[in-house]
Amino acid sequence: MAAVKLRIRRKIALILGLLFLALFLVVVKLMVIQFFQGATLQAKAEEDRTRDMSVDAARGTIYDCNGDKLALSITADSIAVRPPEITALPKAERKAAAEKTAAFLAETLELDYDDVYDKVTSDQYYVYIKRKVDFELAQKIREADLPGVEIEEETQRYYPKGSLAAHVLGFAGIDNQGLEGVELTLDDWLSGSAGRIVGQYDANNNPIPQAEYEYIPPDNGFDTYLTINENIQYFCERDLANLMAGETPPKNAGIIIMQPKTGNILAMAVANTYDPNNFNDYPAAARRNFLISDSYEPGSVFKIVTLSAALEEGTVNSGSSFYCPGYVNVAGSRIGCWSTVPHGSQNLAEAVQHSCNPAFVAIGQSIESKEKGLFYKYIKAFGLGAQTGVALSGEAKGILQDESVVNQVEIATISIGQGIAVTPLQMITAACAVANDGVLVKPQIVSRVIDGDTVVYEQKTEEVRQIISAETAQTLRQLLVGVVTGGSGTKAAIEGYTIAGKTGTAQKAAGGGYAQGKYVASFLGMVPAEDPELVCLVIVDEPGGLFYGSQVAAPIFQSVISDTLRYLNIPPRADADDGIAASQDNATVTVANVVNLPVATAIATLQKLDLNVKLSGSGSIVTAQQPAANSLARAGSTVLLTVSAGGNEHDDLVTVPDLRGYRFAETANILSVLGLSLEADGSGVAYAQSPDYGQRVRSGSTIKVWFDEANTVNSDVAP
Repeated sequence: MAAVKLRIRRKIALILGLLFLALFLVVVKLMVIQFFQGATLQAKAEEDRTRDMSVDAARGTIYDCNGDKLALSITADSIAVRPPEITALPKAERKAAAEKTAAFLAETLELDYDDVYDKVTSDQYYVYIKRKVDFELAQKIREADLPGVEIEEETQRYYPKGSLAAHVLGFAGIDNQGLEGVELTLDDWLSGSAGRIVGQYDANNNPIPQAEYEYIPPDNGFDTYLTINENIQYFCERDLANLMAGETPPKNAGIIIMQPKTGNILAMAVANTYDPNNFNDYPAAARRNFLISDSYEPGSVFKIVTLSAALEEGTVNSGSSFYCPGYVNVAGSRIGCWSTVPHGSQNLAEAVQHSCNPAFVAIGQSIESKEKGLFYKYIKAFGLGAQTGVALSGEAKGILQDESVVNQVEIATISIGQGIAVTPLQMITAACAVANDGVLVKPQIVSRVIDGDTVVYEQKTEEVRQIISAETAQTLRQLLVGVVTGGSGTKAAIEGYTIAGKTGTAQKAAGGGYAQGKYVASFLGMVPAEDPELVCLVIVDEPGGLFYGSQVAAPIFQSVISDTLRYLNIPPRADADDGIAASQDNATVTVANVVNLPVATAIATLQKLDLNVKLSGSGSIVTAQQPAANSLARAGSTVLLTVSAGGNEHDDLVTVPDLRGYRFAETANILSVLGLSLEADGSGVAYAQSPDYGQRVRSGSTIKVWFDEANTVNSDVAP
């Protein structure tokens, strides 16, 4: 018995010992928690109760130069769910509640049900379903009072003018971050800093009574005023839209209008546009601002730079004379003139008016003859080959060959605007230097930036350098007036205003050569020429139908600048050398010989000379023309072409056509239509033939034609 009692007492003692040990350990643990982990655990509990929510800053408003709003921030509702609120429901209700919520949101927001259900039942605390939805959709969801659903108010970028100036403005993303255009380049100023709301909530996301709350207000973005004028921008976009709506629209087109003294860009418009409110609905190509991001060979418009350098260096002057036989040979390479009729002897003013390639090759050579590298010095001084520094995203610097590898032929081709690639913005900026009496200024798109009443930034004219003297610039502008009064730019003339201008039609480079039938047509004008207040560049990329700058770009300049001059109250002058009378009465061209040419070729040849065509008869071959070949006719007048099925009604003799200036494929086609065979020597552009044109040969005869592969400069391209 005693032994049994002893065992019982030992067991009781062991149990009591274990209980005291457990109690001791609990006390020790509590002491550790209280004195060593207390602060950490208290902070963790407070963190679990605390919600730190971001408060969006409103992006700054973007205005045009007159204070009209182009971009602003508005409130928008975003739909989110809090999955813990659904999991907190009684177990029997959870699945049905999740399915109901997911089904309603998926149907209303046009989303995939499975994706929405996965978010509703996820283990995350807060999940967005769709951000920045239409007010009507948000209101419908609000009225449904679904478990776990929260409607959060955010800010959203809104462009009240739709597509107006879209390529300048760019757009902001879902998180109000700038992605393109000035929205991107000025993002640091426009974005501001987000605020915060810090509060405490229980496990069911209910605010804890008497808890402390902190509100840190956001710092909204700065307001920005651009140099863009909404009304002038509209004029440009209107005319581009009309161009694209025509029967033969181009691939694309664009217009830039600048103030040459300040560098302010008043308008920058691209034909293929988009609505930044819905930028994701458009391909990247439609959002590309080719006026700053794409390089092109400017063609004859570049001759402004060539002539500037020569006049400044004194290698040519008003007394200089030139002879154009229709081509020029440079280091064994043949460079043709754009005109199929040689210009012959001409003074400087006539060479500019004719945009004569051989003359401008000679002008470029005269610069290099004075000092090797001198021409390149001027090209770089005009800012070509380098970014302008304009506050727009995606600016290219153009393509300028390294000076050390440029040879005589390349200097010659660059002289006429080929073998060098520039952006449209670079080209108009260089022209602004001529309009600004030789001073190059940096192009500007931002006028000022303000934070309430504080001016953060105010644009000041940035003069880069004096390139040519004021006297040289004035002389050059006067020479360019002749292009509008009696040359290829007559369709740009505006009554009461003297305009200095230059047309250009450049074949597009492709694969180391030139793409057949693809051109960039352009017109660059300064008005009024005496003291220019506006410079405008019109670019038409791959025009359909008529493709010369004089035909498709100059009329757009005339329309846009006419409206702009009236809008800006720049008055006409009664004594202005506007060229209206000259273009109507005095401007003459030499009629090309198109007899025995296919009708399509004849029409294209005459249209290049700014002549209209009327057909008499039916058939595929021109058998007679009036006025006769090499006679003078008024620009814009009509040439009557008699056409027939080809051959000769009385015998089998065929008149040999003038094939000079045509490429191999065109030459072969012309001779084939006439029933003649081609014997080709070389490749490229035709420069000689036997028998000579005008002779009569029997049908089936062979015509030998010499081609020059080196003639990659486009003699078939108009100025």
